[in-house]
Amino acid sequence: MGPLTGVRIVEMSNIGPAPFCAMLLADLGADVLRVSRLTTVDLGFEMEPRFDLLNRNKQAAAIDLKAPEGVETVKQLVASADMLIEGFRPGVMERLGLGPEVCAAINPRLVYGRMTGWGQQGSMSHLAGHDINYIAMTGALAAIGPKDGSPAVPLNLIGDFGGGSLYLAMGMLAALVEARQSGQGQVIDAAMVDGITSLMAMHLGLRQAGIWENKRGSNAVDGGSPYYTTYPTSDGKFIAVGAVERRFYRLLLDKLELDPAQLPDQNDKERWPELHAILASKFAARTRSEWAGIFADSDACVTPVLDMDECLSHPFTKERGLYEVHEGVTAPAPAPRFSRTQTSVRGPTVDPVAGTRDALLAWGIAPEAIVSLREKRVIAG
Repeated sequence: MGPLTGVRIVEMSNIGPAPFCAMLLADLGADVLRVSRLTTVDLGFEMEPRFDLLNRNKQAAAIDLKAPEGVETVKQLVASADMLIEGFRPGVMERLGLGPEVCAAINPRLVYGRMTGWGQQGSMSHLAGHDINYIAMTGALAAIGPKDGSPAVPLNLIGDFGGGSLYLAMGMLAALVEARQSGQGQVIDAAMVDGITSLMAMHLGLRQAGIWENKRGSNAVDGGSPYYTTYPTSDGKFIAVGAVERRFYRLLLDKLELDPAQLPDQNDKERWPELHAILASKFAARTRSEWAGIFADSDACVTPVLDMDECLSHPFTKERGLYEVHEGVTAPAPAPRFSRTQTSVRGPTVDPVAGTRDALLAWGIAPEAIVSLREKRVIAG
């Protein structure tokens, strides 16, 4: 059982970062009940629930929050919860009658997590947005991409999941520790712009120190240097090179059979294009597989660039157990790993309509109340 076994979390269903945060906590053993809309699917994409990996390890209940009885049912769930997670625009939970003040009155120890893009207050807090907008406004997007091209979109990893989900999870766990000492919960305002700005701490420091150029593709670790970038191979695939430290860079040159004395200095930025061309010519002479073999068991920091299908079958992937297969669906294994309170994938995503009765029973809602709510069509069933 994971380290959060016994912790109960109500998740107000949404898409993206809030469900991912709840998934992380569920993977660590928390008992998460996902409260879904009554008749709509909350995936964001049309697909079978079993492929909706962000909602694994959770119970689910479909409840009509426009009905007073539905709101009262959620309040009963809140009464026995340790945490609540919501990812709506500011004010939505208050309009539903489930805002922080209402929930705190029901359960003073409740940790109330709020996931937004722009924050709970401010001139932009009411606006819609997505990962790309949040990273655009915080300096991250402008710094990613080729020197002479447009900014490159790094999936939706930085804003939604890095600056959003992970910071909300960290904040809620910290607040849970404090609540168990003080007996009082609190509200976690996790704005993605806050988390992204925090993630940019190192680069902001380097920029102010005069070490980081403001033009993307011009720095040591943004793809601008010849020793921290990707190179095409003879079979049209790619090799990733991350030989930043001088000792690793020397190993890189040794494996490439290049004489350092015949090359521009590693950190001579004026001659980076020349050095890049030399390395590119070398890597273009062999296949990705051949280079992977040459650099195997080497500290040169050179690896093949694998796609999402290839990485599933790579020997290291299997050795480390990075993925697990459940009911024919491959999913990332829970992370991080614990020496004593081991984590696990306990179950696939539950259809809220089918899972409502069992979930409410497990959370202490009386059987006769469930029957009444179903007859009034306040809950699914």
